[in-house]
Amino acid sequence: MAEAVPVRCPSCRRENGYSVPVYPCACGSPVAPPLDLTAPPVPLTHRNWSEVWVTVRCAACGRESEWPHPEVGCGSCGLVVRVPVHPPEEPAGPAAGAGAGDGVREDPARAEPPDPDPAGPQAADQGAAGSGGRAARPAAGTAAPRPRTGPAAGLPLSRPAFRPVTIRTARDAVVTAALYLRWLGFQDVRQPDGVPIPSAAVDLRAPGVVAQVDPTTAPSGLRAVECVWLNGLTASATSVYFSLAGYTEDARSRADELGIPLFVMDLTGMPQPVNDPADRLVGRGA
Repeated sequence: MAEAVPVRCPSCRRENGYSVPVYPCACGSPVAPPLDLTAPPVPLTHRNWSEVWVTVRCAACGRESEWPHPEVGCGSCGLVVRVPVHPPEEPAGPAAGAGAGDGVREDPARAEPPDPDPAGPQAADQGAAGSGGRAARPAAGTAAPRPRTGPAAGLPLSRPAFRPVTIRTARDAVVTAALYLRWLGFQDVRQPDGVPIPSAAVDLRAPGVVAQVDPTTAPSGLRAVECVWLNGLTASATSVYFSLAGYTEDARSRADELGIPLFVMDLTGMPQPVNDPADRLVGRGA
């Protein structure tokens, strides 16, 4: 945490100390929203999903990420205010001009050397299509095949085969995810009371794990993945996500960067890992 700064409540005029949270960038460097203490705090009367996040640029690699907008609750009158932040500035160093999401500029010294084949690039392209050439990149929107781990790969696991539960309702999806976490070795998995709302994700918690189950028919997006990661970061636990409809491309990319296991559940109730962190979790267990 950074050093506490005073934030004056616009209602009762009390000064509340606020420490800016520090988040880890994908490159490993700490980042914090740059507070604009010259601007007055804004009372928070209602929440809008698009306003909950603020863009912060990493000073080390130049990557722009979205983090929770700084908010302060007054210790006297209870008013919650949103603290303004400075917009990200264009870096003056080598990171300037980097592509969106890259954060760094390619070092010319590390660029791939020219093809030594005297036949030229045309022959190299033809060779790439053959068995002895470089493997072609998969088409956009498709997933490259990757080795499977866990029971499908024949790993010597001591736990028995998972018994799926047919999914007919949102409650069935939550129960299936909870049973699967127990099968992985997480104990005392706690489910929320009441009947889950079909249009809302549901949290599952156990010692060492924070999971979210999305029973909706739309692919889970980037915000959902980052939220479960933040919940796991706060609880010092592994973050896991279960979805019935799969994930958007940017959600999968972000999950790979953060090491979040992603599972998709079909209506037979059998969760399937969809990224490498999920494969590793299935292979090693809790």
